[in-house]
Amino acid sequence: MKRVIRLSAPHMGGEELKYINEAFQTNWIAPAGDNITYFEKSLEDYLSQNVKVAALSSGTAAIHLALILAGVEKGDEVLCQSLTFAGTAFPILYQGALPIFIDSEKDTWNMSPYYLEKAIKDRLKKGKRPKAIIVVHIFGMPAKMDELASISKKFHIPIIEDAAEALGSEYKGMKCGTIADYGILSFNGNKIITTSGGGALITKKYSLKEKAIFLATQSKDETLYFQHSNVGYNYRLSNISAGIGRGQMEVLSSHVDKRRENNKFYRELFKPYDFINVFSEYISNIKSNHWLTCISLSENKGKKTVSGLLNCLNNNQIESRFIWKPMHLQPVFKEAVYYGEDLAESLFNSSLCLPSGSNLNQENKERIIEVVLNYLDA
Repeated sequence: MKRVIRLSAPHMGGEELKYINEAFQTNWIAPAGDNITYFEKSLEDYLSQNVKVAALSSGTAAIHLALILAGVEKGDEVLCQSLTFAGTAFPILYQGALPIFIDSEKDTWNMSPYYLEKAIKDRLKKGKRPKAIIVVHIFGMPAKMDELASISKKFHIPIIEDAAEALGSEYKGMKCGTIADYGILSFNGNKIITTSGGGALITKKYSLKEKAIFLATQSKDETLYFQHSNVGYNYRLSNISAGIGRGQMEVLSSHVDKRRENNKFYRELFKPYDFINVFSEYISNIKSNHWLTCISLSENKGKKTVSGLLNCLNNNQIESRFIWKPMHLQPVFKEAVYYGEDLAESLFNSSLCLPSGSNLNQENKERIIEVVLNYLDA
């Protein structure tokens, strides 16, 4: 039986065990220790822009803490990209706040600046002032940050930059996650690098990093006994997981290069088919890590569909998936307000994620070529 070609499998670099063993040898098994310190430092050095990084248990936890740092409270409204994974939006509910979902734009599939500004003006007209904006760099593709930041500045609403899928992506020379007021990363098992489970909060000030770590470690006051004046969370990354992260940072650039090569592979594969669009950069001064390469199918004479291609791939042990179902279409958010038309929904109905791991080899690619061409040319 053929081995399954995964959508985005973890890819170890070889040095992870060395740092894990260091944690065992020094008995730092808790959410504290040198691995966390060095992992945070390596992220700060990589991201540059003089940012500060707090290593956390997940990207979702990072968004939650970013909302708290941004002052989001019960009853507040948060403007959020609709086309994203649910982990972007759930923390809004954790705070008792209300999500206001925004449609995508066609170039990057990310938050539409037009509908963002329209939403803000309408909320203000209704006597509501949104407290924060959550922008996502979906599948590693940088959002239109200049336009979004201009709107943020105009209305004095901070942006939380969800770069969970975009470590290694760049917007006009700046690393994604460092551009807005707050940034977040994810190191889940399927991400470009992994700590098994984990994430990070990116801030511009050391004092905000310190506050995030305070909140992430149960908000313990500086007393000789356990005293808590604020609600705290168990969100700090473990020293073991951070050891995996240290090893992964050593191969991050290589992983980015390999995923970008995968995108090029798919562009070549689908070039003869004018009804298939491979999701890629629309201008030269942005760089996607192409965490996942996605394709969109339009109507065609052969009546080839994303469902048909997905079934064909999966039946041949090649994992593929539909892209994220927009949040405004999710049952859990059925009462949420939405601004936009149907672009996010249209993308969901016509697009597919393809195997994109940095460990995708030539044999895997040849199997993908064979299955894809058998379906498209039948």
